[in-house]
Amino acid sequence: MMNRVIGKARVFWPLVLLLVLSDCATKRWASEQLIEHVPHPVIGDVVQFTLTHNTGAATGITLGEYSRVGFSVLTIAALVLLFQLYRRAPAHDVRTATAVAAIVGGAVGNLLDRLRWAGGVVDFIDLGFGASRFWIFNVADIAVTCGAIALAWLLWKQEQDGARAEHEASA
Repeated sequence: MMNRVIGKARVFWPLVLLLVLSDCATKRWASEQLIEHVPHPVIGDVVQFTLTHNTGAATGITLGEYSRVGFSVLTIAALVLLFQLYRRAPAHDVRTATAVAAIVGGAVGNLLDRLRWAGGVVDFIDLGFGASRFWIFNVADIAVTCGAIALAWLLWKQEQDGARAEHEASA
């Protein structure tokens, strides 16, 4: 039997679609089932669902009255760069495709919120202990964070492998 290599597109596009759909579905659920700023315990006070709308970006970064347009433009620019990175990756590079797909899926999910309404991105996952809480986030934020960490590690690894190969060739 022939050993087939899975192509990057067979991983990238389904993952992007899965992340966008799951992000939109969970945000819709949160918007319909939760009352804004009222914590709903899931696992004690460690994991709660608390509906909020973030007009800024991660960790409360804001561009004031220009946040909606500014972060939408920045997201579109980042998506262009990510698609270039995806296209330049070898056809068999499933790891890079997966990391980029996670970032793209999450970025598209949050961009859709920004484009649909001025109220901001729907956030609802609330972690912490008592009064010590992390920033409230959503499925898209998880995807972007995990994808960015994975992509940074992969790019670092590629750089290390390239430096090692260059060193061995010169020795």
